[in-house]
Amino acid sequence: MGRVAAGDAEALQVLHQRHAPMVFHRARRSLDRSAAEEITQEAFLALWTKAPTYDPARGPLRPWLLQITHHLIANELRARSRRPQAGPDLVEDLSDLSASPEEEVWREYRRTAIREALRVLPPSQRQALSLAFFDELSHEEVAHRLRVPLGTAKTRIRAGLQKLNARLAVLVAVGLGLLLAVPGAFALRRAGRQDRALRMLTSSHAKVLRMEPSPPAADPEQALHAAWRSEPGNSTVVLTLAHFPPAPAGHRYAVWMAQDGAWRRIGTLAPDADGRARVILEDPRFARAPEGLCLTRDDAKGPEPAVVAWPRRDPR
Repeated sequence: MGRVAAGDAEALQVLHQRHAPMVFHRARRSLDRSAAEEITQEAFLALWTKAPTYDPARGPLRPWLLQITHHLIANELRARSRRPQAGPDLVEDLSDLSASPEEEVWREYRRTAIREALRVLPPSQRQALSLAFFDELSHEEVAHRLRVPLGTAKTRIRAGLQKLNARLAVLVAVGLGLLLAVPGAFALRRAGRQDRALRMLTSSHAKVLRMEPSPPAADPEQALHAAWRSEPGNSTVVLTLAHFPPAPAGHRYAVWMAQDGAWRRIGTLAPDADGRARVILEDPRFARAPEGLCLTRDDAKGPEPAVVAWPRRDPR
């Protein structure tokens, strides 16, 4: 703990390996797995920031860390008691929109690293890969935007990724080294989730399901819509919202998915001031294609009334 108080990230990793299972197990008694993982991260971030206040003369580390954990669990349970309830969410927290400063540092570095690596590619590969990553377009959308056959778009993306592998490995390794020197070390789990999303988005098997309102707008590109990007067999999904109006005061939008003939609420989120949102979701059930998708207000008891839906629901 003395080394942690002095800013030694390696010492923090040692404590994390030693005590994280205990913290997770304690949080899991009261919360779902996803929330318990978040509590574990928050507990060790608190340990890092509060390390200078730890006094071994007042007791060993384990009870002190458990006290922090109990406080975080209590806060989460109080927060949940104030939220509108519509059954348990499949994914409890769609919070990518409010990343910590450390996560923002990692995201910016990662985007910069990829932009630097893209400069070494031939223009055709660079353009296709940029559309797939920065604009999050499916391979079909990339082909349409570039006015080339689908096979050509897939080949350019695949060839570009192969050329980037070695250069990105060096750039990302440097970024990880920088990140480990700050309290954001525990943001690496989410950083890994971002990289898995990138691999999925640029996969030749990636699919996009577009959720639209009913009746459809005259100009679909400028109308509110949501996109569910996934890959068969892959548990990582990217969900994006565009042109969404703000939810009514005190409310958010709820995301619903149908599988095996039953609807299940995934979680809730809110678009930014520009009506946009982007979240990365991970769950084994996402490896199977959904039978239906929609967004409603968070106080809806089911998938009706839908703001947008896939397949689009025609007015009755």
